[in-house]
Amino acid sequence: MVDTTSDVGKGLLSLYRKYDHLTIGGYMQPQFQVASFKGAESYNGGDFAPRSQSRFMLRRGRIRLEYAHFNDKDQPSVQFVFQFDGTERGVNIRDFWGRVYENKWQLFTFTTGMFARPFGYEVNLSSSDRESPERGRMSQILMRSERDLGLMASFEPRRRGNFWKYVKLDVGAFNGQGLTGPGEYDSYKDLISRFRIKPYPVSKKLSVSAGLSFLQGGFIQNTKYVYNVKDVSGKKEFVVDSSDDNLFDEAPRQYRGADMQWKLTHKWGATELRSEYWWGTQTATALSSETPGLLLTTPYYVRKFNGGFFILLHNIVNSKHQLGVKFDWYDPNTDVKGREIGAPGTHLSIADIRYDTWSFGYNYYITDHLKMFVWYDVVKNESTLLPEYTSNRRPNVFTWRLQFRF
Repeated sequence: MVDTTSDVGKGLLSLYRKYDHLTIGGYMQPQFQVASFKGAESYNGGDFAPRSQSRFMLRRGRIRLEYAHFNDKDQPSVQFVFQFDGTERGVNIRDFWGRVYENKWQLFTFTTGMFARPFGYEVNLSSSDRESPERGRMSQILMRSERDLGLMASFEPRRRGNFWKYVKLDVGAFNGQGLTGPGEYDSYKDLISRFRIKPYPVSKKLSVSAGLSFLQGGFIQNTKYVYNVKDVSGKKEFVVDSSDDNLFDEAPRQYRGADMQWKLTHKWGATELRSEYWWGTQTATALSSETPGLLLTTPYYVRKFNGGFFILLHNIVNSKHQLGVKFDWYDPNTDVKGREIGAPGTHLSIADIRYDTWSFGYNYYITDHLKMFVWYDVVKNESTLLPEYTSNRRPNVFTWRLQFRF
């Protein structure tokens, strides 16, 4: 009990009231991995060292501080979040944002700072909740670290009886390069939005949710040399446009996405099927399809892409045991395929190769604070004329992970 008759007691009571909505949480993910060969390239925790095909690592170590202020009607008015990630590779900020709630109609919120971009299902699914160890290759390349600096308005009814309670709409403006670089390097911004239908009960045991995503943006072209895929005498190749008008013009980044999730509950727990598909236009460099983090001085390469994932999750015996099968693919250049890549004079490179990944896993939810992952990724690249990619390299990876959460 706090003695409120003393000055010390009154001070403590004031402190409790001021910070009673301050929460601290986090999680840690130590893991052991084995790759199919030394120096394997991987989107499951990063590439292996040239002389190594096994490793212990701390995949993520997150600490999250969150403060929420409520008004005299016990309605949220302001929210503030700070989250950082600490591993053997260093310490980095992951979230640093504030949110303001509108309470007259209880329909809108406004968020600004560094936070997850409102595009897609997988990008916005927390790493602490995700059943597979990592997001798919496409999500990691096109939305590296998921976050960006910007401002977002959201429509999300909070009153129980509201007709639109199953609907959420986010619309925001962002710098564009996310965490791939140290800061903004041009005046172009990305407009990103997502329309989401929250889990809707189709029947007593079956629910469905879905979403549509939109990104319209780009970044400055710092040279006049821009490559696009053309058909030249029956052969697909990158052809340069060196018009002076290209200099300081906008290089396009245009993504579209659709996703859907089904969940069926049963005596063992639940069975879930999730799917997501992205398509659009990405501008990057000759050897990478990732959005540049710095101002380029080399030519720009414009590619049409598509990709997505399907994942099936099924509880066995009870809700503590879960099996998973996931398929994801990323085709960074849909205009070319196979042995067209690497043909002399085409300027096609490793950045144009399609990858398919099958993942098979088992999750054991030991307690609310401890979870075990056992997953195996089977990775396949298309065969090309590039010297090291004439056949499938098979950079497969086995992952054993524990997740501690508080």
